[in-house]
Amino acid sequence: MSPKKVREFFARLAAANPEPKGELEYATPYQLLVAVVLSAQATDKGVNRATRPLFRAHPTPQAMVALGEEDIADYIQTIGLYRTKARNVARLSQLLLERHGGEVPEDRAALEALPGVGRKTANVVLNIAFGQPTIAVDTHIFRVGNRTGLAAGKDVEAVEQKLLKVVPAEFRLHAHHWLILHGRYLCKARRPECPHCPLIDLCTFKEKTGV
Repeated sequence: MSPKKVREFFARLAAANPEPKGELEYATPYQLLVAVVLSAQATDKGVNRATRPLFRAHPTPQAMVALGEEDIADYIQTIGLYRTKARNVARLSQLLLERHGGEVPEDRAALEALPGVGRKTANVVLNIAFGQPTIAVDTHIFRVGNRTGLAAGKDVEAVEQKLLKVVPAEFRLHAHHWLILHGRYLCKARRPECPHCPLIDLCTFKEKTGV
């Protein structure tokens, strides 16, 4: 996709949704971090159902540590891999208290040193909580990047690096959300809704669906 088309691609997404928001529910950077850790191989809706009562009763790292791994697991048992995730949430909460005074660090290396936090999770937290122009590549963004011709790559990191190069600076802060929402609701995995897509004339996907 040419630079001119890339700019138009994001200009249209921005015009349709100037201030895109993620669908995970949270009130603090800590709660965002926990929610993103829990969202691996799970839907945002499923995570929100579990975290509403969890965050209402145990909103801070201190409260989560006091709750303990087993009781965290009881709250999140409807989420896939819940036992491993409960262990990670308990441990990362403890490490936040020990290393960062209970605050979520605004630093990639420090975030990735926490249990259950990889590059994608760190990117989400840095972007949403701290306003850094990172692009977290999930399955939706990986698909959209490759399918449309926006940023082709064999793995998520390759797509991320390509996006960081091609996305114009003024669109980079919200690019993560625009692409996820586009992949979730229009550029779907099984049958993309090409007839309803505002980007259809820019996209290089050869197997566009009909009306």
